This record gives sequence, C-alpha cells and structure tokens, in this order.
Amino acid sequence: MKPLKPPISPFRLSSLLRLQKDPTLSLQLFQNPNPDSNRKKSFRHSLLSYDFIITKLGRAKMFDEMEQILHQLKQEIRFAPAEIIFCNVISFYGRARLPDHAIQTFDRIPDFRCQRTVKSANSLLDALLKCGEFEKMRELFLGIDKHGTPDACTYNILIHACCRIGSLDGAWNVFDEMQRRGVQPNAVTFGTLVHQLCLNFRLKEAFKLKKDMGAYGVTPNALVYTSLIKGLCGMGKLSSAFMLKEEMVKNKLKLDSAVYSTLIRALFNAGRKEEAFGVLEEMKEIGCKPDAVTYNALISGFCKEKDFEEAFRILDEMVEKGCKPDVVGYNVIIGGLCKEGKCSEARDFFEDLPRRGCAPDVVSYRTLFDGLSDCMQFKEAAVVLDEMIFKGFAPRPASITKFMDGLYQERNLELFSSVLNSLGKGNVVDLDTWRMAVLMVCKEDELSNSSKVVDTLMMP
Repeated sequence: MKPLKPPISPFRLSSLLRLQKDPTLSLQLFQNPNPDSNRKKSFRHSLLSYDFIITKLGRAKMFDEMEQILHQLKQEIRFAPAEIIFCNVISFYGRARLPDHAIQTFDRIPDFRCQRTVKSANSLLDALLKCGEFEKMRELFLGIDKHGTPDACTYNILIHACCRIGSLDGAWNVFDEMQRRGVQPNAVTFGTLVHQLCLNFRLKEAFKLKKDMGAYGVTPNALVYTSLIKGLCGMGKLSSAFMLKEEMVKNKLKLDSAVYSTLIRALFNAGRKEEAFGVLEEMKEIGCKPDAVTYNALISGFCKEKDFEEAFRILDEMVEKGCKPDVVGYNVIIGGLCKEGKCSEARDFFEDLPRRGCAPDVVSYRTLFDGLSDCMQFKEAAVVLDEMIFKGFAPRPASITKFMDGLYQERNLELFSSVLNSLGKGNVVDLDTWRMAVLMVCKEDELSNSSKVVDTLMMP
C-alpha cells in the first residue's frame, strides 16, 4: 500500500504560496491545501498565507476572488491583520482605476480589528491620484489628522497631484506647508518639483532648486539629473546636457538607459547622427544595456531622416539582442511612412504587426487612419476606421471631420453613408459630423440616399 503524503501544515502552505506563480493555482491551494486528507478539522490558515494569496489575487486583478478571501479573513478571531495588507489592496484598486473600491477598503479597515494610520491614508491618496480623483484627495487630506500626522510621503503625493493638474504654484504651496509643519523634504520631493519645472522649460528655477537641495541635507539623485538633462536637450542645449552627464559620473550616480536615450534622440534632432552612435557605444561599454526606449530613439531619428531601411534594421537588431520591440517603435515607423506619403507601405507594415507579436493600439490605428486620409485613400481609411471602432478605439474628432470633408469633396455619398453608419454604431458621431452630413445631403442633386443618412444620424 502506497504511504500517504504528510498533510501540508500552515507553515508549509505559506512557503508553497510564495513559490506558486499562477494565481488560480494559488487560490486552489489556499482553499484546499490537503485534498486527500480525511480530517474533518478545518485548516488553520496563517496570517502570512492570507497576505500571500491576497497579494497574488490583487496583482492578477482577480478582485472577486480577493474579496472572498478578505471576507474569510474578517471571520478570523486568532489574529488581527496588519495594515500593510489593506494598503496593498487599496493600491491594487488604484492601479485598476477603481477609486470607489479603494475608498471602501479604507473605510472598512476597522472592521478587521485593525487601526488606520497615515500609511493607509497615504495609500488611498496615491490610489485616488492614479484615478485622477483630485477632489476626493482634497477631502481625504482635510481629515487626515485623525489617522495620524502627515509625513513626507503624504506631501509628496500632494505635490505630484498639483503637478498632474499643471499647478506649479499649488505644488510650491504644498512644499511650503510641508516645511511649516516640520516635515523634512526628501529626494522624491525635489525630484518631482525639478521634473515638473523642466517639463515647463523653467530650467533656471530647476537648477536653483537642485542647488538648494544641499541646504536640506538631500543629495540630487538620478531622477533630478535625468529631468535636467531632458530639459536641456528639449531646449537644444546639448553641451550643458553632456556636462551634466559627466557630473553624474563624477558623483558616482548610475547612468541608465533613460539618460542615454535622451541624448541620442537630441543628437539626431540636431543632425549629429555620428555622435549619437558614439553615445550608444559608450552606453554599451559601461554595461548599460540598450532597451526599447533606446532603440526607439534610434528608430525615430532614422524616420526623421527618411532612412526607413535603417529603421527596419534597428528593429532586426533589437530582436537579435533579445530586446522585444514595442508598439511605440512600430507606431513611429507607421507615422514616418505616412508622413512621407508611403501609406500603402504603412498599411502593409501595420497589418504585419500581429505576426511580429505586437497588437496595434489606439495610436497605431489613429496614425494609419490619418495617413490614409491625407493620401486620399478613403476606401482603405474607411476599412481601418471600421476596425478601429470594432476594437473599441475612438478616432480623433478632428480626423473624422477632415475625413468626412474629403468624402464630401469627392461627392462619395455611398461611402459617406457607410462610414456614418460605423460611427453611429460606435457612438462617435459628434455635432460637426452631423452638420457636415446634413450639408452634404442637402447639397446633393439626387436625395435618394438622404433618408439613410438621416436614419443613421438619428440612431441612439
């Protein structure tokens, strides 16, 4: 008789859950750790097991299953869960753009015999930031003192929120309040402010802030330097950008692909292609492996030079080096081909994306649709538009207006009506399209198809 395997203990279950990568299998293991056991005694899960399974389900966006486990955890009387579990759940809902679920999780933390502190409040602030719920962030912050004293993380999230809505004055106000309340700013605080200043080409203020960091006992990190280098490159100040790169080396800060990619792109834009390849070689020499962003900078540079042969060669090199091309690089090529009037080649390349292991995104469809419209390949553009709407993507309103105007100029009422029908089904018929349709129908000598157009426009 074959001996029975020893039953899995709560400690052993935690180890197995930690090693199991498949969230569905993890859930099955958690729910039934000893399927062959005849013991009627219920399994006593450890808090660590709950933590592991909730994290795995949350990362996999298996929220219904995660909530079932949370309900089970709520019934436990042997221990009270740690606040970090709920911080993670709130973060999962924030990443999934489910703000109401994040708020509900925060509100019910006390139901688990767990005290809310500024840590879970910060998690909710960050989740609401990801969801763009700025008013709800304000409401939460106004009552945050009852959960604890706001810390640097709290203020960093608020500064980020101000930057997101383009309010640098608001960000400075938060920074000032941070100091009034005796909260020490850190590298993230300065990195966020410097990044936003550089985005707004306020480099003089950004460099002053970098200098002022020393007064707070904070050393500029790679994020600060990278933002400044990008800002300098954006203003065409390449010499200063390279000097800053050398300063990073001197201060023993690790140069990553973001810095090198920015410099490569800037050199291409300045017509200094040979120097760009020199930067690429330097990058390889120090052991910084080129990634998709680096290769996309090269692809973009060659497309701007109308050298599509080299752009395709870069794609091949990416594959050879074990770097998977992404949809951003493909879209750059599609856009470059369309800009040069090579719309048929762009369409062929677009249709080849699935074979290359890449699914076209909304930018792919919009770029090709605009290109075909500009090339007056209206029939082909209509096919792309129909597929775009079927995939749940929406064309730009200005692109639709331009496209419909082209059909109107050609007096192609049949295709106009067909396209209008597709737009109606996709619920993307706007006021400008309506006016153009009415105008086109009314100006036609033969109005035999006008009722069809009007019927389309009246669709719910």
